[in-house]
Amino acid sequence: MSGASTSNGLKSAFSYCVQQVRSYDYHHYLCLLELPPEMRRAAFAIRAFNVETARAMDVASDPKIGLMRLFWWQEAIDKIFSNKLIEHPVAQALKSVVSAQKINKSWLKRSVEARINDAKREVNEIPETVKELEQYAEDTASTILYTTLQAGGIRSTAADHAASHIGKASGLLLLLRSLPYHASRNHHFSYIPVKLAEKHGLVENQGGQLEIRMDSREKLCDVVFEMASVANAHLGKARQLSETVPAEARPVLLPAVPAQVILDSLNRVQFDVFDPRLTRGILGIPPLWFQLKLKWYSWKGKY
Repeated sequence: MSGASTSNGLKSAFSYCVQQVRSYDYHHYLCLLELPPEMRRAAFAIRAFNVETARAMDVASDPKIGLMRLFWWQEAIDKIFSNKLIEHPVAQALKSVVSAQKINKSWLKRSVEARINDAKREVNEIPETVKELEQYAEDTASTILYTTLQAGGIRSTAADHAASHIGKASGLLLLLRSLPYHASRNHHFSYIPVKLAEKHGLVENQGGQLEIRMDSREKLCDVVFEMASVANAHLGKARQLSETVPAEARPVLLPAVPAQVILDSLNRVQFDVFDPRLTRGILGIPPLWFQLKLKWYSWKGKY
């Protein structure tokens, strides 16, 4: 293959990544636009990889097909790091990033493995504690931030520490926003921990299987409030680190802003995840207001 055709192929692959993130993860698409131009290509490739694996189960007509997609990505990571050819635009873009930067393979693997384990979970296998969901958020959301920092050549323990908290907050809040979707697919609120549901009287035993009751909106709001409070604490910890985080790392940590927007939107609707206002605009606020908020944080060098 000639150099020109290789270059055109990569350009097309990166364009595909940008389009995927814009179409399916719009608030993070806007975050990535605030990155320095030299960091954007790698960041879009990494975020597009996350889009592909996050949507694998949702776009599959059969759960087995979704799992096959995730296993394919698990193998694709090995091929990428072995410098083998893969006919997939996101994989091609990711391979280019891996070739140019020293990226930790284990973070990408951990992200896919967490999604595989989640996909294998039966409907009645409800997480026991909020800590289990925090770990899932760490494995799927925080790892994307670690990899983006690394792809940007940023080595900072403080930035990684902040990324861990932001990923946990973001992951937990996105799970909360997805509760109505999972309820519509008869997943029985599979992302509400048993211990928390029991505390608020939302668990019942159906023939030996635990189910989360959906008949009390008030009790559900109490559960959502507690989970959102955990996310809020993570955001607070991330921001306490801001003075020790290098300036070049702060744009990578801008996903703290959409996480805060979700928190604020939940607060406005008294933590009722079924309130239709949460689906309006971008994460419940007008698009222009979201973009202005993001621009302000970016301009101030904050997250």
